[in-house]
This record gives sequence, structure tokens and C-alpha cells, in this order.
Amino acid sequence: MGKTGLVVEGGGMKCAYSAGILDEFLDQGITFDYCSGVSAGSANVASYLGGQKGRNLRFYTEHIHDPQYFGKGALKDSGNLFNLEYIYRTLSNSDGKDPIDWEALVQNPAEYEIVATDAKTGLPHYFDGKTMPKDDYSMIMASCALPAVCHPVTVGGRKYFDGGVSDSIPVKRAFKRGCRRVVVITSKPRDFVKGPEGHRAFYTVACWRYPNVVRDLNNRHHMYRHSQGLMYRLEEMGKVFVFAPSEHLPMSTYAMNEEENQALYDLGIKDFNARKEELTEFLKQA
Repeated sequence: MGKTGLVVEGGGMKCAYSAGILDEFLDQGITFDYCSGVSAGSANVASYLGGQKGRNLRFYTEHIHDPQYFGKGALKDSGNLFNLEYIYRTLSNSDGKDPIDWEALVQNPAEYEIVATDAKTGLPHYFDGKTMPKDDYSMIMASCALPAVCHPVTVGGRKYFDGGVSDSIPVKRAFKRGCRRVVVITSKPRDFVKGPEGHRAFYTVACWRYPNVVRDLNNRHHMYRHSQGLMYRLEEMGKVFVFAPSEHLPMSTYAMNEEENQALYDLGIKDFNARKEELTEFLKQA
């Protein structure tokens, strides 16, 4: 049969969409041999592997109201636009308000890779998420550290930024890891065309210590279009199954809007149910 993989794209608050689909996977008992997440997608995968239905949604509709989560309060406490320490330690540790079920995560038989970008080389790095110590989710923090608005996160003596900078949709990686078929949850509609990054002068100055990351940001639209094109070509070949938002709802990486994020979550559930039979047939492939 070969391994079945799951790839979950990042996108900040846009990942409320994948949260809905992952909760449906839990309800339907849909599992994978290999799971990979990028940026906020890596955090969504952690809750999915831990069997924690509803946990991801709370980070898009409830915890966003905490003053330490994002914006001025986060900048004051951490120097980051998103307070990664607050989100992935204060809230997510075993003594936090909304802990990750670490025991269930590490006991889940699925492989779990977390994509980050090496701050020195600008190359993608794939962490083995099963090696994360309890109450140390630095790998997820690294995958979510947006350049220019977040400091890089140190893991194992090296600094890392957001995985979406270097490998936004790691489908190629999933096949390299032995998958025969891959389900992808992307945070953008099918007709999305990525343009060059905005605020080039700002991130060039903010990331001057990391010239290869600046290079990646300058070229990110080319990388994204290549990955997106590969994903859809493999879909046409029957090797990939893509969930993409079927409606153009309001969405933004930085949208701290409970209603908009709830609508994205609900759209994920709607899209799953609309394509549930197609997915079942895809997962039966030899």
C-alpha cells in the first residue's frame, strides 16, 4: 500500500481552515502514516496527533483575545508581534490553560515533521516532532517565527525562522519520506497567485544579520508558485488530494477576528463534508 501522508500549510490565522478539517479527521477516525506541518500548520498538526478536537479552534477564537497573544502586548512582553513564548509555553505547557497532550502526541504512531528555515543558510530544516521534550515546543515556535516581526528561535544551538519562508507546501518532502499518496490542506483558495513580499525595505533592514533569509523572502513568490504548481500537477495525477478554501472569505495572517476565524473553521468542515466520499476513495488507493 505505501505510506499515506498529510501536509498542512501555514498561514497564521488563515489556518483556522485546516483546524476545521483536522477536527473532522478526528471525528471520522482518519489517520496518516506521516504528518508534516508548516508554521501554524505545525501547531494544528500537534493538536490533531494528540487527539484534541476543538483545541486548535480555541487558539483562533478565544486565546486571540488575550493581550499577550498578539500586537502591542506581545511586543512589550516578548519583542515579537506574535508572543510565541506565551502561545507555545504559557498556554500550551502541561500546567497551562490549554495544554498540548504531549503523551498522546508522542504515542501516536504517525511520523511528525515540523518545517522551519535555518536562519544562517536559508534552507528548510525538518524537525522530528516526536523528539520534542515535554513542555518544550521550541520546534513549533521556530516553525512559526515570522522574519522581521519575530526573533529567530534557537533549537539545538541553531537559529530558525518560519518554515514557510523556505518550503511553504512540503509535498516533495512527503514523497521523499516514502509516501505514496498525500493529502494537503492549503490555506489559500485554488486561484491564489502569490506576489512578491511587501515591505521589502523593512524586512531587509530587520533581517540584515540573516542575508540568506532576506534572499528567500525576495524569492518566496517563485518558491511558492513552484510548490503550488507541483501540488496541483500531482493532484491531476491522482497522487495528491488537496483541500483548499472553496469560498473567498475574509482571511489574513494577522486577523484577530473571532467571527472571521470561526467562519474559516466552519468552511473547513463544510469542504470536508462536501468531499468526504472523494477522500475515502483516494485513501483506498493501492
